[in-house]
Amino acid sequence: MPSRKGSPNKATKAAREAIARLVDGNAERMQEWLDRIAEEEGPLAAWRCMADVIEYHVPKLSRTELTGSDGRTLAEELAGLNGGTN
Repeated sequence: MPSRKGSPNKATKAAREAIARLVDGNAERMQEWLDRIAEEEGPLAAWRCMADVIEYHVPKLSRTELTGSDGRTLAEELAGLNGGTN
């Protein structure tokens, strides 16, 4: 029986679990590495490194767009509720 659409296959699941164990088991060392990157390359480089690791540890969520009635943006909809004032 095939897997349902969008569900990770066994190899993907195993890889994610292995990465999770690697991250969890090296949390203290990762902090040291991030501190060193921040010192040598700046905080933005450390942030990008952390974001790269997190991308494989935490699944990405789909982006959604919220719209009000008649396709108006959420800000336009809220402004209408507020009497048009900010």
